[in-house]
Amino acid sequence: MTTSYLGMSSMLHSIEVAGILAFASSGFIEARRKRMDVVGVFTVAFITAFGGGTLRDLLLDRRPLFWVENQEYPILIFVMSIVAIPFLRHLRNAVTENAIVLADALGLGLFSVTGASLAQEADMPMFVCVMMGVITGIFGGVLRDIICNEIPLVFRRSHLYATCAFAGCWAYLILNWLQVSEAVALGFGVGICFVLRMLAVRFDWKLPV
Repeated sequence: MTTSYLGMSSMLHSIEVAGILAFASSGFIEARRKRMDVVGVFTVAFITAFGGGTLRDLLLDRRPLFWVENQEYPILIFVMSIVAIPFLRHLRNAVTENAIVLADALGLGLFSVTGASLAQEADMPMFVCVMMGVITGIFGGVLRDIICNEIPLVFRRSHLYATCAFAGCWAYLILNWLQVSEAVALGFGVGICFVLRMLAVRFDWKLPV
């Protein structure tokens, strides 16, 4: 393996871990709102953190699944589920609403761009890479909302969501095509997705009916 490949692999691994933590946090907060016990908290966090990446790996025929290959990921979520329970009890509803939006936006950006990068690594066409990134970013949240008996956020006429992931993935792939540094391309793609999502929530941006 070349040094550049190892560096990129390490970078994607770090982004993947950050995305898992962000999405797991949104799962913790949503489970707290539904007053679940520790089993419920772990289940919701696990599915939110790993749902999108699992579907991505299945579609790209990647084996073993990313969380099976890295058993420290589910172990981390398990430990966090136990530790988070006492802390979550003291959060106010207004705080949880803001926290879930922030954590979900960060997870969306991190996982979307990672998904697009892995699809590109598998020599998928550019548009397929973008869609794979969007699927990676949104599917965990879809499963979280279904389990919590909510209409998935991406299917409601709410603030821009999947559109932000779509834009972030294109930003990453275009910069990559222009041979910009991988670190810059990844960071810019994540940043575009995150900032668009937060602006959409702040200024009530929605797609037209």
